[in-house]
Amino acid sequence: MPHALEVTCRPLWKRTLWFFVGLGAVGTVLAAVRTAYWGPGPELGIGLLLAAVGIVSLHRVTAEVKADARGLRYRTLLHRRSVPWHDIADVRVHLKYTNTSRGEEARRVSVLLRDGHRWVLPLPRSWSLHDPAFDAKLDGLRALHRRHGAPESAHLPVISSRTAGRAWAGLLGLCALLLACAGVAASFVPDAASNEREWESATPCTAATPATERRECLTTLPAVIVRTEANRPKQSSWLYFADDRPVRRVAVSRQDAQAFRSGDGVELTVWRGKVREVAGKRHVWREHMPIAGEAAVVAAAFALAAGYPAAQSLLRLRGRRLADDEVLPSALPFGGALVATALWLLPLCYLHPTAPPTDPGTVAWAAAGVSATVALFALAWRATGVRKPENGVAEEVGRPGREVHLAARFLEHTDYNPHGFGTHIVLGDGPPAVTPHPGPGRFAARRIPVERLTVKDVRRIRGSDGDTAPRSWHIAELDDAGEPVRLAAAPADLTRIVHELRAAGAPVDASNREA
Repeated sequence: MPHALEVTCRPLWKRTLWFFVGLGAVGTVLAAVRTAYWGPGPELGIGLLLAAVGIVSLHRVTAEVKADARGLRYRTLLHRRSVPWHDIADVRVHLKYTNTSRGEEARRVSVLLRDGHRWVLPLPRSWSLHDPAFDAKLDGLRALHRRHGAPESAHLPVISSRTAGRAWAGLLGLCALLLACAGVAASFVPDAASNEREWESATPCTAATPATERRECLTTLPAVIVRTEANRPKQSSWLYFADDRPVRRVAVSRQDAQAFRSGDGVELTVWRGKVREVAGKRHVWREHMPIAGEAAVVAAAFALAAGYPAAQSLLRLRGRRLADDEVLPSALPFGGALVATALWLLPLCYLHPTAPPTDPGTVAWAAAGVSATVALFALAWRATGVRKPENGVAEEVGRPGREVHLAARFLEHTDYNPHGFGTHIVLGDGPPAVTPHPGPGRFAARRIPVERLTVKDVRRIRGSDGDTAPRSWHIAELDDAGEPVRLAAAPADLTRIVHELRAAGAPVDASNREA
């Protein structure tokens, strides 16, 4: 659709959507009648569910996007917007989800306005890696933009969860939620510590113990188990007592229920109105009492988990000057630092939940852990730095004296890289070649026809490149006798390979030469 005069996008399956709209209307009426005449009931929930389905279907069926020489317009159930082409900086693709193994890819079209605002269009949508209808609509929108506007990007920007232009309010929200969970868990630490101390200091009740204080002492009562009920591991198992004395039943684990037998005489220990221990001749069950260390560990774990979305937000902040479709470095180095921190911090929180450690050994442990964490975060900060691409053509580099294999791959199918078989490029004794192995030797190597290649540019990975290469790699854009070819490698390796290609005879596009 490169010369389309108008592009119109309407929802598919309109009849099905209208059917659900009608079903939602019927559900709304039934829910209202049921509530008005007979009061709330199970039918009310069904009616509300149908009403929600109807509202969503009505929103989908009323969506429409139109584009012509005057500009871009879209409408939904609640919004109507229109903008001329000269106010649009780019037409882009938002990638929501990708599953290459199943051929699934959720794509939507968005527009970037020159004032910085972004719109995600309700249509077109795609849920497939290969969707000719979606591609045709997208090509039509971009053709109209090129004809009547001034796109900022010559290529198609693709925004995904890995790129700099993805909104990060969700990451901050997740971080805040995890920190809130950490605060809630930490609030239980004092009560758990107090409860733990009181349980450990509780003494058996005596005849002289006043009735008002018997709740705080340990009462021992005889009982007979009449039957046991061992359920599945995720369900509570039970011990039942004869004559429901002193209680009808006690919840235990599956293993504890299997350890007792019907007719066993046991002694029950009651504290604060609950059975805390069942002691028999063959087995003793004790209720698990939450302790302060466990609550402190949970709080620390939530706080550390909040560090990962915080690190992702930090990387997006560091990459704020990048193009929206450039891929950001991975936050995994920060994740590794957080995991290493958990290895020393969680045991420390378990052993000292309410006060800092005072003994020399534990203080040394904490100091060493803090030092290791600081060093790991410093390394993570350095590893996730954004490197500026170098096109590697500013100076000559001599050939290495020995053969070397560098991890690199051509991303397109070519005669020297059929079906993407190459994983390394070998340099040194002989012409540059593509190999499917890291060496040594040139077994199954295919020579790179450097006489056909022209170095166009070197850039960072974009969202349109997908997950074909690690985030930290850069990409050299080459021209292979008129066909665009991309070569991906680590920045230092790519600079060396480009130097070698030039030394072997590959020309360089002067328009992309760095000053």
